[in-house]
Amino acid sequence: AVAPARTARASLLEEEEKGRENRVTRWRICSSHRRNGLSRVRGADEVSEEAVAGAVGTAATMSDTRRRVKVYTLNEDRQWDDRGTGHVSSTYVEELKGMSLLVRAESDGSLLLESKINPNTAYQKQQDTLIVWSEAENYDLALSFQEKAGCDEIWEKICQVQGKDPSVEVTQDLIDESEEERFEEMPETSHLIDLPTCELNKLEEIADLVTSVLSSPIRREKLALALENEGYIKKLLQLFQACENLENTEGLHHLYEIIRGILFLNKATLFEVMFSDECIMDVVGCLEYDPALAQPKRHREFLTKTAKFKEVIPITDSELRQKIHQTYRVQYIQDIILPTPSVFEENFLSTLTSFIFFNKVEIVSMLQEDEKFLSEVFAQLTDEATDDDKRRELVNFFKEFCAFSQTLQPQNRDAFFKTLAKLGILPALEIVMGMDDLQVRSAATDIFSYLVEFSPSMVREFVMQEAQQSDDDILLINVVIEQMICDTDPELGGAVQLMGLLRTLIDPENMLATTNKTEKSEFLNFFYNHCMHVLTAPLLTNTSEDKCEKDNIVGSNKNSTICPDNYQTAQLLALILELLTFCVEHHTYHIKNYIMNKDLLRRVLVLMNSKHTFLALCALRFMRRIIGLKDEFYNRYITKGNLFEPVINALLDNGTRYNLLNSAVIELFEFIRVEDIKSLTAHIVENFYKALESIEYVQTFKGLKTKYEQEKDRQNQKLNSVPSILRSNRFRRDAKALEEDEEMWFNDDEEEEGKAVVAPVEKSKPEDDFPDTYEKFMETKKAKESEDKENLPKRTSSSGFKFTFSHSASAANGTNSKSVVAQTPPASSNGSSSKTTNLATSVTATKGSLVGLVDYPDDEEEDEEEETSPRKRPRLGS
Repeated sequence: AVAPARTARASLLEEEEKGRENRVTRWRICSSHRRNGLSRVRGADEVSEEAVAGAVGTAATMSDTRRRVKVYTLNEDRQWDDRGTGHVSSTYVEELKGMSLLVRAESDGSLLLESKINPNTAYQKQQDTLIVWSEAENYDLALSFQEKAGCDEIWEKICQVQGKDPSVEVTQDLIDESEEERFEEMPETSHLIDLPTCELNKLEEIADLVTSVLSSPIRREKLALALENEGYIKKLLQLFQACENLENTEGLHHLYEIIRGILFLNKATLFEVMFSDECIMDVVGCLEYDPALAQPKRHREFLTKTAKFKEVIPITDSELRQKIHQTYRVQYIQDIILPTPSVFEENFLSTLTSFIFFNKVEIVSMLQEDEKFLSEVFAQLTDEATDDDKRRELVNFFKEFCAFSQTLQPQNRDAFFKTLAKLGILPALEIVMGMDDLQVRSAATDIFSYLVEFSPSMVREFVMQEAQQSDDDILLINVVIEQMICDTDPELGGAVQLMGLLRTLIDPENMLATTNKTEKSEFLNFFYNHCMHVLTAPLLTNTSEDKCEKDNIVGSNKNSTICPDNYQTAQLLALILELLTFCVEHHTYHIKNYIMNKDLLRRVLVLMNSKHTFLALCALRFMRRIIGLKDEFYNRYITKGNLFEPVINALLDNGTRYNLLNSAVIELFEFIRVEDIKSLTAHIVENFYKALESIEYVQTFKGLKTKYEQEKDRQNQKLNSVPSILRSNRFRRDAKALEEDEEMWFNDDEEEEGKAVVAPVEKSKPEDDFPDTYEKFMETKKAKESEDKENLPKRTSSSGFKFTFSHSASAANGTNSKSVVAQTPPASSNGSSSKTTNLATSVTATKGSLVGLVDYPDDEEEDEEEETSPRKRPRLGS
């Protein structure tokens, strides 16, 4: 069974080698095209559907196909670029003062080429369908004809201009062409290179020969065949042993050049000989004697004595063990012994890379098929009795095993990871990732990253099944979060890696869209119920009042709370905020409920006081992403909680410094102005404008004030038509309002009991109250209109900003409203109610001219309740 596999592998190597040889050959041909032209460039790709289609048709069509050509130019990398397909003609061009070759694109008739036939330019005709020449020293051109007849026709025109016989293949003598190179054009008739006798006194001659052929792909091929046919490499290695015994330094230096040159021949069949158990250590020995070194390196000593092969579980398959040894040694030769190849040698070792690649594929395949071996590895990995050193070796083995798996083809890689999943890789990782040993945790994290990158869905499926049987503390994702939180590295290198993996797992973009599309909803429900509290715990802990007070006592020299001071903690909180910001953008409904229930944005904005500017910017970015959604539920939450205050305080504390924090805060307010978010604009102007009006280096705040006043004027103008409209529409709610009500009802159902930012109302209002409400509304409206013209919004005091509330109904409908300073915190206002004013507000919360009526101070608290009362809405809708 092994022999066919080896044959197939050798065949693959040979095919890849030939492909690379062809590319190298093309490179060389292109770099000296005067000798060799485009003999290898024009390949099967030119036998295209277009060519086939062009060969069918009338005589006129035949004429078109005869002159149909591809235009090539040689680029800076000495590769031929296809400039397009068109039709060639030879015509006298007045501007060029002579006969010229013109090629017009067949797609649009544009001019692809205009080249004067210069009497002294050397044109070459190759393979009956190619004409190659050089316009300048570094500008080479070629025409590849679809048919021989067209090539002959143009060739005759060129020869006619230059006065040459069309039977020649080159119109000018090429002074740099030698007989040897002419001979290279006919490899099929050439003979193999004659190798000198393999003797000590011939080593210099052999070294010169090997070095001389490296510049010629054809001669490299001939030398490789000669070495293979005569068993020459083994004879050379016998000479090496003799030279070493005789301490013949000169001979050893020649052998270094010879063996290095043979490696550069890039021939898989030679590698099979050189890297066999019999020869590989002598090959390494030859490569120790680099003439550039004063003393030879001791690579063999390292490979035989220092490097130890660890069998975490005894490998009984001798071929597998031999393959592992060989791969390690060849990788050592490539990475350590051989010098970094120059630009001209970069393709010389491509087959060596392929050799290592296929070896790794074989190793992974052989291990994967041995389920008894893998089962034993898993058993010992998860066994509590396994000692730490053994477990470390087992985890490192798996890490390398997964790294090797990246060499597999996609379908084989799928089978590999499915095998690991079946054997229980994820439960095993859960155990080892929670261990104290730093090396074990690090290796386990790398393995976990391979699994997440391969199939996030597989990992998600495992953790959701696990949640049905285990406590939250030991869930795999919570173990990962704990590792992220507890990373001891001051720069949090491991935490950054884990954060990236978490983001992949919670990204809806890579969640499978099954027929019932349940993965997204199921996993996000799981994550927010079982894991989110673990992720946000450090954030909530470090922004609690007790924590901040403690930090101030320890040594904060700033009057306001600074949380946190510790750099490593600040780095961690920045990572958590980055994840939460990602959630705001991609999870919408789930994260919205979480933010509302936990009053999370308020806690995050405590970090605006941090002495670490990067952390303050993370907090600001979180708020900016929320505002960027332009969601009125978020907007009401922000305005009711007075959550602009810490942002504005940070801007004022920053003073006149022109830095990133200043720019980011200004950008946030500029976004609100440009997007014309009316509820936020009204809140900012009514409560903070006096503090901001002195900022004149940008027009943002003046622009907000202008927007606010324009909207207020529009609303005042609409008041004249309110009575008639109210009479005809007082019981009707528009579609938009109903949709918002339904969304709030939906959100309220998901909120945890007792934690809702907006409390539901206990009693619904009878519809009979509407007439009284309307009359009261009309009685106070006229008095209010005159007040609006005289009074401007006021701040409570110069010492600080009080919590202020925007009118919820009008905010929900995208309008401004006059804000009133509340003397109580938000929680107290949520619980009160009033029949009359509440129902007045519900009537005014309609679209069109009903939107954004001027609000009254005594309507504030009751309006808030009406907006969030789930029991009232079905009645109003009916």
